[in-house]
Amino acid sequence: MATITKQTLIGELLNINADVAPLLLEIGMHCLGCPSSQMESIEEAAMVHGIDPDELVESINNFLMAQG
Repeated sequence: MATITKQTLIGELLNINADVAPLLLEIGMHCLGCPSSQMESIEEAAMVHGIDPDELVESINNFLMAQG
């Protein structure tokens, strides 16, 4: 399993596991399909949406670990 970091791009994350999309949508990241968001890092996206990037990365990694 890949470990997600703040530098992981949204496009990479969705390629690793598209099932993470609802988690991102729940916190207000509704532009996952936009071409520009695909090249945005998790840290950049979190900052734009007023979310702590470290907490977001932790949530994503916990989600991915639970998925197995």
